[in-house]
Amino acid sequence: MLLAIVVGSGIMGERLADGNDAIALLGNTIATGAGLIVLIHMFGPISGAHFNPAVTLLVLLKREMTVRVAALYLGAQLAGAIIGVWAAHAMFAEPILQISGKARDGLPQGFSECVATFGLIGTILSTRRHRPEFTAVAVGLYITAAYWFTASTSFANPAVTVARSLSDSFAGIAPHSAPLFIAGQIAGALTAAAFFGWLLREEKSE
Repeated sequence: MLLAIVVGSGIMGERLADGNDAIALLGNTIATGAGLIVLIHMFGPISGAHFNPAVTLLVLLKREMTVRVAALYLGAQLAGAIIGVWAAHAMFAEPILQISGKARDGLPQGFSECVATFGLIGTILSTRRHRPEFTAVAVGLYITAAYWFTASTSFANPAVTVARSLSDSFAGIAPHSAPLFIAGQIAGALTAAAFFGWLLREEKSE
């Protein structure tokens, strides 16, 4: 459902924007942020709303999940993301099977993904600690903002990156660009786990 929103709104935005990429991105951004809030509320009580392998990695590192369960989550995330892309293509009468030709290359793009994922993990950890009822809204708002303040438009999700390489649309990413994005995302997640683990640690009483 998340990838149907991301890719579908990208296709719709591009078709309606008449060549204005800023307008297309705005439509893509609003739909993604709003959709995330709803989806997290829908699936949070069921699975923790793990749409993102970076989040699952964090939970695994905190020993709140077994390796077996984490592997099942990863499989579900990748399969669901790819099916979402295909669903978006079907809705807009596009060829179902595609490979993106949209290059997103260069170290600044990878660094952008590191920053985007660092902020996303920080948002989740901070709100889960202090205002858990606000986490869904906070994540949606953060991703909405990160679309605009990162050069990469904030994929911040390895499964999303893989799936978007299978869409030659506004939201796509060329397969040769994906490894740098995924490396940046993993680096951002691990850095956030260390930093926010320190920042949010509870002081031991004497």
